[in-house]
Amino acid sequence: MAPETAMVELTFSPLPAHVRTARLIATAVARRGGVEETLLDEVRLAVGEACSRAVEAHRQQCPEEPVRVELRDGADRFEVVVTDRVPDDDPAGSGVPGTPVDLVELNGDLNLGFAVIAGLADDVDIASTPSGVEITMSWPVKKD
Repeated sequence: MAPETAMVELTFSPLPAHVRTARLIATAVARRGGVEETLLDEVRLAVGEACSRAVEAHRQQCPEEPVRVELRDGADRFEVVVTDRVPDDDPAGSGVPGTPVDLVELNGDLNLGFAVIAGLADDVDIASTPSGVEITMSWPVKKD
């Protein structure tokens, strides 16, 4: 029998004040999901950075569209997915939408926001889709 995964979904209007709420919810769900207490600040900061990035993109491109956050706690990983609705055809410069972003080099220019997220999360995947950018971050869950 596969382990059960709980999921919390959050959508919010692209206002900076809502980033704090997203950070608080992510931290609470991570704690409940079994993320080590020493990693909770990293979860909070990474979620804040990803949500702030999405809010800024929305405010510039599509202020009427909400930012979406999914929080999943499974048997061995706590995962957060922050999705914006601002098309970024190819942030990695690969020529192919949907290509994961290289966190070390983005067209020869280090993207500080993505680098901060990569430094805080245990595992990160940043992908461009035709409808926006999806940042997936995860941390280990302590086993009982």
